[in-house]
Amino acid sequence: MGVFKNLFDTVASFGKVLLLSGAPSPAAERKNSRLIVMGNGPSLRDTIREHGQLLADSDSLAVNFAANADEFGILKPNIYVLADPHFFSVGEAGVSENPNVVSLWENLGKVDWNMVLYVPCRAKIPESIEKNSTIRLRRYNLTPGEGLKGPIHWLYRRGLAVPRPRNVLIASLMVALREGYRNIAIVGADHTWSRDLWVDDRNRVISVQKHFYKDNDKEFERVAKEYEGYHLHDILNSLTIAFRSYHQIAAYAATLGASIVNCTPGSFIDAFPRAPLPQ
Repeated sequence: MGVFKNLFDTVASFGKVLLLSGAPSPAAERKNSRLIVMGNGPSLRDTIREHGQLLADSDSLAVNFAANADEFGILKPNIYVLADPHFFSVGEAGVSENPNVVSLWENLGKVDWNMVLYVPCRAKIPESIEKNSTIRLRRYNLTPGEGLKGPIHWLYRRGLAVPRPRNVLIASLMVALREGYRNIAIVGADHTWSRDLWVDDRNRVISVQKHFYKDNDKEFERVAKEYEGYHLHDILNSLTIAFRSYHQIAAYAATLGASIVNCTPGSFIDAFPRAPLPQ
């Protein structure tokens, strides 16, 4: 049964690639380079306090709303990854109706150091970003690919698919591998969502997604609205997919000779070896 399911998933993945994937930016090559991938979990606050200079001196990758944090201009990440469609949706006025997204693009537009910005292949971005000479725009695919390892890894290597991208960290690790990094450390990836998940007396699923920065009321409202209509089994299934994707990334990284180490204290990710952040 498992063989037939893997075969079916493989064929379905190739079909999705044909329908959904665009032409990704070419892969890069780096030798003996280390990248620190910074998730936005609450533990990143302590990591910045204890290892801020190391983060600033190292190649690093930031995600999502990190550009709205005060620390962004100090850490100066080399790579930035956006994945969620709400970063690219606009209202009737041609701009996002989410003020936090507006601030994000404004802050990214002010970047004055060399930075690679990864966005999905078909995503539209503000003109101000395209005009910023310090930002190099690169495109990647978020098409989910799973099934038989050989053909699926063939899609991964060509940037045509990724393990099911339930969150931006999954996409970021695949971006890091495509950027040629073979020594990757993860920080700020708490992933303790199940600890902050419950059902209230009105049978509404409540999920508190904590970050190293302080979310404002607008962001809390947006997240609460996104969870409307979802049942607990939907959320738990989504978590299952996310944690499984990390194991698929670990298997793929091994074929490249890449090392991915989780340096996040208390992280719920069980796919990568643990170690303190190397100095």
